[in-house]
Amino acid sequence: MEARDLLLEVFDRLPGLVREAVRTLSAEQLRQPPGPGANTVGWLVWHLTRVQDSHVAEVLDAEQVWLTSDWADAFGRTADPADTGFGHSAAEVAALAPRDADALVGYHEAVAARTRDFLAGLTPADLDRVVDENWDPPVTLGVRLASVADDDLQHVGQAAYARGLIERS
Repeated sequence: MEARDLLLEVFDRLPGLVREAVRTLSAEQLRQPPGPGANTVGWLVWHLTRVQDSHVAEVLDAEQVWLTSDWADAFGRTADPADTGFGHSAAEVAALAPRDADALVGYHEAVAARTRDFLAGLTPADLDRVVDENWDPPVTLGVRLASVADDDLQHVGQAAYARGLIERS
């Protein structure tokens, strides 16, 4: 199996996991923290999608999907390319207001489609390209994609767990 095919396999699993994490949850449940100060299901899914969107846009040297449509309105946000959720306080997490599960799924699927198109065209040499020299050692595209996948998988798992807590409360 080529590295590109492995990356496609990993990233192609995310849309189904996102749909499962938010299915049948109301807008109120998407904004309900499972405990005091905890991240909400809606925020977790929005954040994992923002991370993928911002990092893939950066390596493509393209505009984020977040900025190309009215996605920000669907979440009660402004279209700020730097707003990915990193460093958000509990109050900022609570302020994220996804309109509904369809908004989360729609935004994620739009980002996933672009990611898939990008990954499908990768060559082994592409994965060795340095994309961030601010680290020692510098970060290659392969390492960056592994980091995004890792972050996304952790957060979608957290969203599924939080969903279970909310459904049982």
